[in-house]
Amino acid sequence: MSTTLMTSTPNATPVTSTDPATEAPSPTIDFRYLSEQDMIAAGVTDMAACIDTMEEMFALLAAGDYRMAGANNDSHGAMVTFPDVSPFPTMPKNTADRRFMAMPAYLGGSFGTTGVKWYGSNVDNRAKGLPRSILMFTLNDTDTGAPLAFMSANLLSAYRTGAVPGVGARYLARPDAEVIGIAGPGVMARTALRAFLVACPGIHTVKVKGRGRASLEAFVNWIAAELPQITTVTVVDELEDVVRGSDIVTYCTSGEEGDPSTYPLVKREWVKPGAFLVMPSLCEIDEGMEAADVRKVVDASGLYEAWASETNGPTHHSIPIIGCKFTDMIEDGRMTRDQMEDLGRIVNGELPARRDDEEIVLMSVGGMPVEDVAWGTTVYHRAVELGIGTPLRLWDAPELA
Repeated sequence: MSTTLMTSTPNATPVTSTDPATEAPSPTIDFRYLSEQDMIAAGVTDMAACIDTMEEMFALLAAGDYRMAGANNDSHGAMVTFPDVSPFPTMPKNTADRRFMAMPAYLGGSFGTTGVKWYGSNVDNRAKGLPRSILMFTLNDTDTGAPLAFMSANLLSAYRTGAVPGVGARYLARPDAEVIGIAGPGVMARTALRAFLVACPGIHTVKVKGRGRASLEAFVNWIAAELPQITTVTVVDELEDVVRGSDIVTYCTSGEEGDPSTYPLVKREWVKPGAFLVMPSLCEIDEGMEAADVRKVVDASGLYEAWASETNGPTHHSIPIIGCKFTDMIEDGRMTRDQMEDLGRIVNGELPARRDDEEIVLMSVGGMPVEDVAWGTTVYHRAVELGIGTPLRLWDAPELA
């Protein structure tokens, strides 16, 4: 019996060996393991390609050719959390960012694959020299459910998260944008900045606010080493300074949910006419930003409707993403449902892109498992084409078939 690794067709089935005597399909299943270095070699850090992939994914979302978890097929995922007081000696107690989460999805179109991102998170990891979250992604054949790949997903997740603001900027930022304001100089800020430079290549100035000197210095040094088109970097002390005069604004901070008055704020008086604000983390807005002339865009309205149904409301207290503020405003009658626009409908032309140079756009980024499936599938096919990764065998034949 001869065995080869999976083909690189979009719906590749990992049942690839045949019995030479009968030419009948064999039940043997092989899949591909991709380490973080394998993922890099296969192009996971190619931001321009990631933005293009996310753009294609958003068009499929608008067409309805996808499924996520939950009753409305739009859930962010399923989370395991821990109690504030642990009743058992081996059970962890609740601390910042301590959780496990599974994020499953199917994505159609040219992808045709299904997958799940699984991760554990604990802010105390940093004291051990580890990232806060450690992520893995499993990509499956949609027909059989067999694995196609098992891959390191920290970079996968970081780049797809940054690429979504890049898609937003491609359609909603002023094309002549030059100045970016960033709060929170971490991983999200790095990938978002890379994406903004792809979407708006005229950017030359960054203003950044951080909590500590070390993180700010690391961010500034990273820009100097990696992004030579950025000629000016200014460290600022206040959120107002981040926002004022910026063509693009993004908040990439971490913090505790519960009280929106403690979330990083955007005031209308700070915002430059024509600014594009895109928020993948905690954010609160004042009444001026709530006004109807500030355009409200979300990555996918179904995601926020799922969060609204899964929480006891107001949703923004439980989920500090600004799109949850939008659904609370709709529930309270301060905003109409049609004023919350889906990026996918903008991508596929159902809704207009930027209308004029003065329009202020506020976009929410919640993060969806279809993004992992899209970018994971793209990187997987590239790995197959280049022969990257380690072939692993699930079984020669299933014991319980």
